[in-house]
Amino acid sequence: MFYLDDLVVGQRFESKLHTLDASQVRGFAQQFDPQPFHLDPDAAAETFFHDVVASGWHTACITMRLLVDGGLPLAGGIVGTSVTLSWPQPTHVTATLRVSTEITAIQATRAAARRGTVVACATTCNERNEAVQILTARVIVHRRPATPAKRVTP
Repeated sequence: MFYLDDLVVGQRFESKLHTLDASQVRGFAQQFDPQPFHLDPDAAAETFFHDVVASGWHTACITMRLLVDGGLPLAGGIVGTSVTLSWPQPTHVTATLRVSTEITAIQATRAAARRGTVVACATTCNERNEAVQILTARVIVHRRPATPAKRVTP
């Protein structure tokens, strides 16, 4: 796990892989984004997607899971304060996703503060290395805890 003191601008992290399937896409869409192009192949064929695709919010949730599972290993967890999000192209039903994250800015607060903020750009790519989501987040990152001074006994 990384603390604020361990991070440098330009540092990169890679996640594990996650492969989607039709049941995941359908289940998420039924519960959270029940639009026809996420659920019905015939309706989706009439859209500019031409096929059933995953909800962008499903892609965002998978991205978060991949980040939490080691794609952005921050001590104390990933606690965001703001985010910008884009979906340059759809996530198809059989996509295999991975997330590449780069630290783009670090703002340390005064030396005595126990935390600072980091800007991280997480790009979620499919198996063809095409970006399906770009997420830029400002996150709170803890400083490494101070080690207590060793007591010397005479």
